[in-house]
Amino acid sequence: MPELDRARFRTVRRFFRRVILHLLLFDLLLPRIGLGRIRPDPLPRWQELAREFREMASELGGFLIKLGQVLSTRVDLLPREVTGELTRLQDEVTPVPFAAIRRGIADELGDPDELFRRIEEKPLGSASLAQAHRAVRPDGDTVVVKVLRPGIETVVATDLAAVTYAGRWLKRWRAVARRVDVDRLIEELRTVTERELDLEQEAAHARRFAEIFAGDERVSIPTVDPDRSSRRVLTSEDVSGIKVDDLEALEAAGVDPGEVADRLYGIYLEQVFEHFFVHADPHPGNLFVRPLERADDEEGEEGNGGRAFRLAFVDFGMVAEIPPRLRSALRDYLIALGTRDARRMVESYREAGLLLPGADLRRLEEAHEALFQELWGLTVGELGPGATLQRLRGFFREYRDLVREAPFQFPVDLLFAGRAVGILAGIATRLDPDFEPWSATRPYAERAARARLFVGPRQAARQVLEQTGALLRIPRELDRILPLLRRGSLTLRSSLAPDARERLQAIETQVRSLKWTVAGVGLILTGVLLRQELEPAAWTMGLAGGLALLRGLWP
Repeated sequence: MPELDRARFRTVRRFFRRVILHLLLFDLLLPRIGLGRIRPDPLPRWQELAREFREMASELGGFLIKLGQVLSTRVDLLPREVTGELTRLQDEVTPVPFAAIRRGIADELGDPDELFRRIEEKPLGSASLAQAHRAVRPDGDTVVVKVLRPGIETVVATDLAAVTYAGRWLKRWRAVARRVDVDRLIEELRTVTERELDLEQEAAHARRFAEIFAGDERVSIPTVDPDRSSRRVLTSEDVSGIKVDDLEALEAAGVDPGEVADRLYGIYLEQVFEHFFVHADPHPGNLFVRPLERADDEEGEEGNGGRAFRLAFVDFGMVAEIPPRLRSALRDYLIALGTRDARRMVESYREAGLLLPGADLRRLEEAHEALFQELWGLTVGELGPGATLQRLRGFFREYRDLVREAPFQFPVDLLFAGRAVGILAGIATRLDPDFEPWSATRPYAERAARARLFVGPRQAARQVLEQTGALLRIPRELDRILPLLRRGSLTLRSSLAPDARERLQAIETQVRSLKWTVAGVGLILTGVLLRQELEPAAWTMGLAGGLALLRGLWP
């Protein structure tokens, strides 16, 4: 493990300590001692902390930027004011001097002048973990060379140590612990970031995407140059073109932005719901439109009046692979979305493990029915944040109990896929405010439904055997139950729902805390009264009271 940067560690840890102290003082301590009304408004306070984190991450770079991007997706855990502030965090930092980039290439692969005819000193992009430069190989082909920033392993190890320190405290807060496995989240972040530091792994991701879209004329995936690549250097084909959100350049090239939005949406639906392997960092610097030569353009002109094009994907360091345990639930979610089936959508949440124990499924179905009624058929322009909040004001009043309790918990597996979809929604809005996602989703939902119906012979045989076994067990169960009914000795056993059990436990905890708090205050007051006459006893009473008070205030 690399040695830590102690100065950086202290800076990051100092910020997290302030966050934890805010949490303990304003969100735990003051409400417990009946002073919740005097605490500052929590939303502006947490928004200010999010802004400070964004500024610190922008200045220091490294893993902190990745952490901020992940936290910006946690709408289940953080208020909108906080996630909105974090979404402004850009993975663009001060470039490393070109001399350091040349040294990095030389240390890994040898003399850069022998490997490349020319390397441009000005970087194409300078991100938190690596920097990219355009170059020309001896054969004349243009490539992009991506090189890890010097000392980045130390930076990442330092940031992870500080985040682990904060996680040890955060997981003690019940509101956090019931919605996210903090240890698992940190470990997943560690794994993802270490994967991004291995450019050989990124090369493997690029090859896998190339296999997935082999023969697909809609997509360009850069070819990796294995002779000029290593763990810290990645050389690949230059497939850059027009940035996907550059409307003026698209229109100048004769490409229809609406067609770009439609194709981009469809390709991401395929990645999430069919290939289960998602390019999880689709910001405009990683997505390009490559207009085709006019000679190859007849199909595009006939199709929609715009010039034919391909979508090019670059930077495969951040990918999301949907695990097998979630794939069936994701297909059901897609089918439910395409058919406006609220019951099936809620069932897909349950199957995927997205619901907290005790969630009211019927209430969730009603809420989704209302959402479909309010939002179905709207374009992405009409689904903008301001317009949507206006439209859903009545919904929030009707279902404020659900909104307040937020009965969801998001597995780490879906975080990066969800982040990709969020970024994609912003791009689609800019490309075509009239883009209507509901009708665009329907063909993929129908395809998923057909896949559900036409299972393979082995799976069909297994399902038949399972159902047959269940039917054969019914007579035996009836033989066991009917005599009990005739004798009147059938008993029913009931238990508290998980949410009711949790509430009872919370009440018991509060009663115990109140008992300790009252005892602590009483001992302190007694000590104050005895201070003049029996000072040693007064100090003993005060110390005991302080300990009792701390025990009562801590859950």
